[in-house]
Amino acid sequence: MTLAFVFPGQGSQSVGMMNAFADLPEVRQTFDEASVALGFDLWKMVTEGPESDLNQTINTQPAVLAAGIALWRAWQARGGATPVVAAGHSLGEVVALTAAGAIDFATAVPLVRVRATLMQDAVAGQATAMMAVLGLDDDAVIAACAEAAQGQVCEAVNFNGPGQVVIAGHAEAVSRAGEIAKAKGAKRALPLPVSVPSHCSLLKGAGEAFGEHLQGIELAAPCFPVVQNADRAAHSHAAAIRDALARQLYSPVPWTATVADIAAQGVTRIIECGPGKVLTGLNKRIATEAECLALSDRATFDQLLGG
Repeated sequence: MTLAFVFPGQGSQSVGMMNAFADLPEVRQTFDEASVALGFDLWKMVTEGPESDLNQTINTQPAVLAAGIALWRAWQARGGATPVVAAGHSLGEVVALTAAGAIDFATAVPLVRVRATLMQDAVAGQATAMMAVLGLDDDAVIAACAEAAQGQVCEAVNFNGPGQVVIAGHAEAVSRAGEIAKAKGAKRALPLPVSVPSHCSLLKGAGEAFGEHLQGIELAAPCFPVVQNADRAAHSHAAAIRDALARQLYSPVPWTATVADIAAQGVTRIIECGPGKVLTGLNKRIATEAECLALSDRATFDQLLGG
């Protein structure tokens, strides 16, 4: 069994997402550490809400980070196998690097809050949007974005799986692209409930500012390879890790290609470590020969550990 771990990003959160794991000491300890770093009770927000608070980007990113690392620590503490490779979707990349020991958790918590703040501030006062286009090939979605831009920003930003591409940019242009995509044969074009048009060029300033902030962050070589989104490469040097983390904010997430690359390394099992099962659904469609599972289900968690 050759194992890979993948870590989800923003959008996987929900109130009560960690309730099934509340009895595991590593879980509460991780959230306690995060709460100290943040200055408020993150566990209470994750377990009780309100959902509107949890869904604020500056809270979502630390919550998803803490959930992923809590499950990772619980997995490790119970003798779970170490992956031969890992990756994360967007924010999940920071979680993966933290799990691999490249970033200390106490450093990662405030780091993702800075990341969220820079992303939010970059588009303050602008009407922006993200939309999932389903049932159309990548090139047709890219063409729809180009046709819809009309001097505005409209870009394909998340290549999530066969026939599933997320676009982002100015709200008017994204809306136009959705109509054009449907005219080209897309099955659906679904607006996403997000406040930031992640991974498009509107966030270039945020990425550059994040890069400057990262210069003051101590990084270590990951103890297992983490494939980063910006260039689909696993880096061991701090400068290269920082550079890829910064560029990721305004670069597309090539998830389809990333998972295909991982599967091509002979990986036979891909485990999603974090809240929800979004990546697992995508992974099953990309890496059809691998077993794809999610630790967010307590029964699966216990079963994989032999419990």
